[in-house]
Amino acid sequence: MKRGAERNPASAEGDWLIDKRCIDCGAARHVAPGLIVRRGEYSVFDRQPSTPEEMHQAWLAAELCPTRSIRTESHLRPPPRVYPHELAEGVHLCGHNHRSSFGAHSYLVVRPSGNLLFDSPQFTRKLVAPFEEMGGIGKILLSHRDDVADADKWARHFDAEVHIHRDDRSAAPYATHLIEGSSPAEATDLGDGVRAIPVPGHTKGSVVFQVDETYLFTGDSLTWSYERSAMRAFREACWYSWSAQKQSLIGLAEYTFARLFSGHGPWSPHREPQEMRKLLLELTERM
Repeated sequence: MKRGAERNPASAEGDWLIDKRCIDCGAARHVAPGLIVRRGEYSVFDRQPSTPEEMHQAWLAAELCPTRSIRTESHLRPPPRVYPHELAEGVHLCGHNHRSSFGAHSYLVVRPSGNLLFDSPQFTRKLVAPFEEMGGIGKILLSHRDDVADADKWARHFDAEVHIHRDDRSAAPYATHLIEGSSPAEATDLGDGVRAIPVPGHTKGSVVFQVDETYLFTGDSLTWSYERSAMRAFREACWYSWSAQKQSLIGLAEYTFARLFSGHGPWSPHREPQEMRKLLLELTERM
């Protein structure tokens, strides 16, 4: 048994378990809310899955866990094609989160003009075939230096463009396109309804991506809180400047969006753009 792979006794008794390799990235709790909860510094099963929906949630959690800490005593095999998992029309959670990104989420957006990969999952055959069937990857859009993971492998396999901000380019020296600008006012139009918006703060080269003035892919710059029905940012994980991040998010409020998809944290429900703007400005006031 791998070091730390013993069952966490705080997890509910039964077949499904989470072992002590858990790094508390929180990702499993986003796909299995209520079924998997946080106790102390770890995620655990609050109860054993008992319905088809809960079993599906358990597999979603197991197939995205970056440390492979979620499994069964009976060594059940996962069903085929757990991921990609559709969250909204054309927007798919990739799963297979990478430990180097501390378990950050990544997303595939299917577009007639070429699919978009926002940040990167692990490079795995479990995703290669589905991605190929869905039309491959045209562009890989990296929100910042922390969540590049296996972007280089995906780029080579699909001959995809790789975009990252110039100030974070050392994390992806293979990038084919560098995003410029030092504030949301200096956004770059990438074509086909996609805009790269610089939001320095979490890192100097942090970027959020707006798609069709509807979806916002935010990396680690901000996320959603279901408990508060509000937006939040990570002061304890701000590597460049908290004051710059606040100013960036104030500027970001000038852009239209109805849902956000973050790297660390859950995705939001659909809300009217005016409400999203209000919630974003409320976040900056709290900052």
